[in-house]
Amino acid sequence: MAAGFRIARRTRTVAPGLVTKFATVPVANVSDVMTRMTAGGAQLRPLHTGGGLAGPALTVKTRPGDNLMVHKAIDLAAPGDVIVVDAGGDLTNAIIGELMLAHAIRRGVGGFVIDGAVRDAAAIRAAHLPVFAAGVTHRGPYKDGPGEINLPIAINGMVVAPGDLILGDEDGVLCVPFDDCETVLAAALAKQAAELRQMAATQDGSIDRSWVDASLARLGCELP
Repeated sequence: MAAGFRIARRTRTVAPGLVTKFATVPVANVSDVMTRMTAGGAQLRPLHTGGGLAGPALTVKTRPGDNLMVHKAIDLAAPGDVIVVDAGGDLTNAIIGELMLAHAIRRGVGGFVIDGAVRDAAAIRAAHLPVFAAGVTHRGPYKDGPGEINLPIAINGMVVAPGDLILGDEDGVLCVPFDDCETVLAAALAKQAAELRQMAATQDGSIDRSWVDASLARLGCELP
């Protein structure tokens, strides 16, 4: 296969049961237990109306402004797959629009993450399929390639391998590596439970805030 213009087979995907469990956890909790070191970048914003994103990654790397390989990825996608597109962050030309969105819905695609632009924003909002992108433009794409499908990509330093878990909500997009999913899930559920306890203590007035002054003293801050 020619590097830069090839389609590989995905050899593993995160299990559906794990996807379902992760879907109940805020992305921020998952990010916290991953030491806050991984993120797709603040430019990836949800363009759909409500609803989170969770599913195995079907990765695409494409020349900025070209969507030929994204069309092929939709044809290859299994139900629930999240098509993650490294389009170089370029916002000149849209990578998907209303027609591709309709085809993806018909195919059962779980959502899109596009480090690039989209168009037909009103149709994306109306369709409710999760779509995260870096921007919107009316200018359409080219369809000449090159590109790659089902090889590792990177978005803002966040490496995504085929079959990794992709999560998204109003706070942004996160990739959980395939091999880390079980460990991260356990830690994220524990983090979520701890935050629920903290919220309850905040609301009933029993929260212990002594840690703030203790931290200031430890760091050498002069207190009144």
